Amino acid sequence: MSYDTLTTTLAGGLVKGHPQFGATGGKPVTRRSLRALDWSNFFLSDVRDGIGPYLGIYLLSAYNWDAGSIGVAMAAMGIAMVVAQTPAGALIDATTNKRLVMAGAALVVAVSCVLMTVFSSLAAIVLFQVLIGVAAAILAPGIAGLTLGLVGYRKYSKRQGRNEVFNHAGNLAAAAFAGLAGQLIALKWLFYAVALFGVGSIISVLAIRKKDVDNELARGARSEIIEGEEEEPAHISGFSVLISSKSLLMFALSVVLFHFANAAMLPLAGQYMTEASKSNGSIYMSACIIAAQLVMIPVAKFTGDRADGWGRRPIFLVAFAALIVRGLLYTVSPNPYWIVGVQLLDGIGAGIFGVLWVIVAADLTRGTGRYNLVLGAIATAVSLGSALSNFTAGYVVNWTSYPGGFLFLSAWALVAFLVFYFGVPETRPVPSKT
Repeated sequence: MSYDTLTTTLAGGLVKGHPQFGATGGKPVTRRSLRALDWSNFFLSDVRDGIGPYLGIYLLSAYNWDAGSIGVAMAAMGIAMVVAQTPAGALIDATTNKRLVMAGAALVVAVSCVLMTVFSSLAAIVLFQVLIGVAAAILAPGIAGLTLGLVGYRKYSKRQGRNEVFNHAGNLAAAAFAGLAGQLIALKWLFYAVALFGVGSIISVLAIRKKDVDNELARGARSEIIEGEEEEPAHISGFSVLISSKSLLMFALSVVLFHFANAAMLPLAGQYMTEASKSNGSIYMSACIIAAQLVMIPVAKFTGDRADGWGRRPIFLVAFAALIVRGLLYTVSPNPYWIVGVQLLDGIGAGIFGVLWVIVAADLTRGTGRYNLVLGAIATAVSLGSALSNFTAGYVVNWTSYPGGFLFLSAWALVAFLVFYFGVPETRPVPSKT
């Protein structure tokens, strides 16, 4: 069975219809590369998060680690990612073999996860978590750059929606596989599941044909070639592009505020539910995650399909509004069924956000050659905002109550809405009249 036949069979029914479009007018991208991009997104969905929250469960259950040591191990990956994200974006901009760099990063994650089941000292676990954090920082700008280099700006919105469909489907599959394997076989299979997805990532990324990727376009150094027109020369801006564009700075601020308002909502909701039903807290938390992911899939597809026709701003504002309403509705009741129902709004907000933030960043950096650097810099700021969200919201709950914490987060979501509304213009390119 050929690669194309295999991937077409595996993908059947998830997203129907996929034209062969390319970044250049005269050189269509092969279907093999586009299918490989699908499955890169599917497998990387799990690899980019490493072992995640399951690490604490494993260390406590298998080795009886204390909470402080577990906290250090958990924080190591996040700190490493924050430090590495901006340099990782610059690396993806600079390299002409993004596939190989990404495959290497996926290999580091896979090997590190396996080695954590062999070495259990604090120093070893922290080292592997740092390696995973640095490697994961490469993968997000890497997949965005590969996508832009394959399909170009004209098809980027729709393609990014498709990317997110496969990403969320991968998250669902990984959660189901890891949970079942960890429960039915052994806890170590939580790590092996990530490693297996890492192998899938390596195969998928390397299946993308190198010659199908326009490296100058992938970094936003020029627009795609239009058939019959002269090729636009590549342009690489200085690093000052990060601070010289008011629209880019306001967009980055709105994104950081969005995550500051969003990051603590689900953890607080989980704690709020657990107070009402202590025996089933983990089950209800899983239901919240799965419910949101199921909504994200159609929302991501819809967003990618409509971003060019409707524009970026109106759809993005829906994501901010959904976050405001979600926080307000959480205050109504700690009833688990109510909380799970409200969590569906996270599927709308996060589903839109996951597609549009990389598209708007591409619009604002078009012609600078610093697209992936900007993605890395914004991701760094977002990580800091998310960390501050959990830290701050926890104290607000201590001083007030869980409803007080949700109102605090909703207020910041409103600030994010206003910053985006007044500070970020419509970035969709004006359609050509010809």
